[in-house]
Amino acid sequence: FSVHTWIAVKEKNADHYQTYHVTGFGRGMNGGTVMISEDIPDRHWFGAEADLLYQIKGPLAEQAIPKVHEAALSYPYQNFYRAWPGPNSNTFISHIIRHTPELRFELPPHAIGKDWIGTGNLFGVSESGTGVQFSLIGLLGLTVGLGEGVELNVLGLSFGVDFLRPALKLPLIGRIGMRDAAPPFGPDQDELKKSEER
Repeated sequence: FSVHTWIAVKEKNADHYQTYHVTGFGRGMNGGTVMISEDIPDRHWFGAEADLLYQIKGPLAEQAIPKVHEAALSYPYQNFYRAWPGPNSNTFISHIIRHTPELRFELPPHAIGKDWIGTGNLFGVSESGTGVQFSLIGLLGLTVGLGEGVELNVLGLSFGVDFLRPALKLPLIGRIGMRDAAPPFGPDQDELKKSEER
């Protein structure tokens, strides 16, 4: 029905990964929902294999890691979790993406909760930073961006078309067509290319 997303980072010369995610069970930092801990970056989640959505390395990752941590600490729903329509684990990762310019990608269409941009916010910048988003508490919305294409959100389910990397975006399934990637433009594009080559 949906996917659970998380971010794993590894500092330069570190011997372990640190993961960032939100769960509706258990207690994270300060008794809230945010979990920051040493963990395996590609662990199974309730029997399901992990799927790598995006990866950066080298200097670009070094720039991103402190911003990921700051964004995790600034997550406004530390003590509130709702599986549908959010805020949930995907809302948390979307928050980090939006506050870390080096993470220039979008969550898949079946990441329910990614479109929750807050109760007081109707408009925002899209996850890839290349467009705009309208969202009515994650239940009804529209995203238009160079990175995202056009995406309609109805009751938390996303339907869309990606024109840059041709694909249909469907709830429950994800993408049908080309695999998603960061938009081929932006301030750190040269560094991103170097990161992908490593």
